Amino acid sequence: MLIFLLSLSLLIWIVFLIDALIGFRSLDRLEDEVPLGEGPLLSVVVAARNEEAHIKKSVLSQLNQTYRNVEWLLVNDRSTDQTGKVMEELKLMDDRVQVIHIEELPEGWLGKNHALYQGYLASKGDRILFTDADVESNKYAFAKALGYFERNGLDHLTAAPNMRADGFWLKSFVAFFLFGFSYYKRPWAANNPKSKIGIGIGAFNLVSKAGYESFGTHEAIKMRPDDDLQLGLKMKQAGLKQRIASALTLIEVEWYGTLREALAGLEKNTFAGLHYRLSMVVFAVFGTFVSQVLPFFTLFIPDRTIVLLSLGNIIGIAVLYMLVLRKMTRFSPVLFAAFPLTASIFIYSIIRASYLTLKRGGIIWRGTKYSLKELRKP
Repeated sequence: MLIFLLSLSLLIWIVFLIDALIGFRSLDRLEDEVPLGEGPLLSVVVAARNEEAHIKKSVLSQLNQTYRNVEWLLVNDRSTDQTGKVMEELKLMDDRVQVIHIEELPEGWLGKNHALYQGYLASKGDRILFTDADVESNKYAFAKALGYFERNGLDHLTAAPNMRADGFWLKSFVAFFLFGFSYYKRPWAANNPKSKIGIGIGAFNLVSKAGYESFGTHEAIKMRPDDDLQLGLKMKQAGLKQRIASALTLIEVEWYGTLREALAGLEKNTFAGLHYRLSMVVFAVFGTFVSQVLPFFTLFIPDRTIVLLSLGNIIGIAVLYMLVLRKMTRFSPVLFAAFPLTASIFIYSIIRASYLTLKRGGIIWRGTKYSLKELRKP
């Protein structure tokens, strides 16, 4: 049985690695793009709930952009801290900033999705950038992204930011998450017009207003906690032109401050990513253990065939891991030393998030509970 599982796992890693090697060739760097000087009005929509610690620094980095034809729609989503006050202060600093305060959440909506939708309704631009309240932007970020967007005639551009993390274990977990995300979601496939695979990253989703409206706007994904990914999927499935590019020196975001915060944050969308199905949870846990933890233990079994298969698996994992880190992060490859333990923590996060979602009968996101019955609605 061990020989069969390790052989199957090795075959899968070979396929994943070939796919990634080919796929990453289509991943452009926005840093290499010629910045756009003049162009269409860009509407930047930022939804924030209790983000007083981040919102000012984030928006100030955007106000400093070399691309000037921009308006900002800052949406205060029922914050109980000073987020709304900080937004009003930003409005006084630049007359291109508008502030929208939301006091109540309509039934059938997730808070963030509703806030982004309200920002869209107030927007005037033909290009809309949906971004998060903790994203910091290099002054050329908008100009280079719009240059790439217009030159390629896109309807949707999503950019992979630099994921800032402090401490070895948090960096290891973020690196593993990006590694798993890469082989599970295959983001590079979004660049293939023949593929139905779409992708979206919450830090930077730039869309044409016409394309965004054609798939139904956030109304079509109003109960999805993975709204950024779903936006990309919906646009690609609608036949719109989409690309993902890296922007590691143009956009930066701190995913979570600690490993504990990361585990808590994954509670909201892990079960959603597995389609709220226990069978998918079992498959994900078993598959991750067999392919990413087991080879590091079977390497020490005194059987030549098992040792060679285990070594083959580890080499395949390592090569793919290093490729993902080089293309999508600025992390050190030394993080691979913690790989089997980080994979085990990730398995724990899947079990934990799924259990808590079922126990609570839903998810708690930013202080609001959403029932599993609502979340499962198509």
